[in-house]
Amino acid sequence: MARALPGWFVALCAVVLAVSAWLPWLRSTADGGGRANAIGGVAGAMPVPPPGFGVGQLIVLLSSVLVVAGAMSARGISARWASSAALAISVLLAVLAAWYYRLYVYPPVSAAYGLYLAGALALVAALLSVWAMFTAWRSGQAVPADR
Repeated sequence: MARALPGWFVALCAVVLAVSAWLPWLRSTADGGGRANAIGGVAGAMPVPPPGFGVGQLIVLLSSVLVVAGAMSARGISARWASSAALAISVLLAVLAAWYYRLYVYPPVSAAYGLYLAGALALVAALLSVWAMFTAWRSGQAVPADR
C-alpha cells in the first residue's frame, strides 16, 4: 500500500491555489458593484488594477512552480532541495497574497473569498513543506524506498 507523501499535499495545495486565481479576489459596492480576480478579470464597475503583469499573475506563476517542487519532493527527485524550494516558494506566495491585499483593498473595495482562500492555502503549503523537508532530511536518501 502506497503512503501519502507530504510533497503531494504541497502540490495539491499549489493546484488549488492556482485555480483560486480565477475566483473573485476583490469586490466593490460602488456604482452598482463589481468583482475582480487575481489575473485581471473584472466584472461590473470596479476600479481596475493597472494593466500588465502584476502580483496576481506572479502568484499563478509561482504556484505552478510550487506544483513542480512538491511533486519532485514526493517522488524523491532531489527531495531535499525540492522541499526546501517548496518552503521558500510557499512563504513567498503568502507574502505576495498579503501584498496583493495591501495594494488593492481600500474603501469601497473589499477582499473576497478567493483572496482569503489563496492566503490560507499558501500558509498550509508552507506547513506541509516543512513536513516534506523533515521527511526528506530525516530519510537521508535521494529516492523513495519503494523503487
